[in-house]
Amino acid sequence: MKPLLFITGNPHKFAEARRLLKARGIIIRRADAEFAEARADDCETVARLYAGLCAKRFKRPLFVEDAGLFIPALGGFPGAYSAFVHQKVGNDGVLRLMRGIGDRSAKFVSAIAYADKAGKVRTFAGIAHGKIAQAELGHAGFGFDPIFVPKGKNETYAKKPGLKSDSHRARALAKLASYLKKKMVR
Repeated sequence: MKPLLFITGNPHKFAEARRLLKARGIIIRRADAEFAEARADDCETVARLYAGLCAKRFKRPLFVEDAGLFIPALGGFPGAYSAFVHQKVGNDGVLRLMRGIGDRSAKFVSAIAYADKAGKVRTFAGIAHGKIAQAELGHAGFGFDPIFVPKGKNETYAKKPGLKSDSHRARALAKLASYLKKKMVR
């Protein structure tokens, strides 16, 4: 099988996806595409729209991923706008918004949109429930990893990177891999 294209400008996402998919026998290659990012309140819509645009340009099987941190106490913010929010206010800004809030529950959502050769798009979602830490903990990972504590754990993704093997992205990638494996058998 020819390497599958992962369209992303984020080298951290690519490295994580490459590691997780390689363990499942799928080789990926990174490509970047300059499109204005679609805006929507959910990650699946953003991923689906972007995959459609990329399919028209590359005309080969590919996938894109959009992820977001959803915090119920903040009305779901930053949600599908997570990358922008992280760039503008960072982890510290989110922690400041959470000051004095008792409900620290949160979830990471990953939406992967796979486009086949014909441009037909299929999506795969992964969710990791958890909470927002009281302070940044750890230096590994990227994005909101230093402030997200997965459910049932006491460490953030940044403090204990091994936890990401069962992250929102890992779960969505596992669904993509399962789909691709079934498709290859046919």
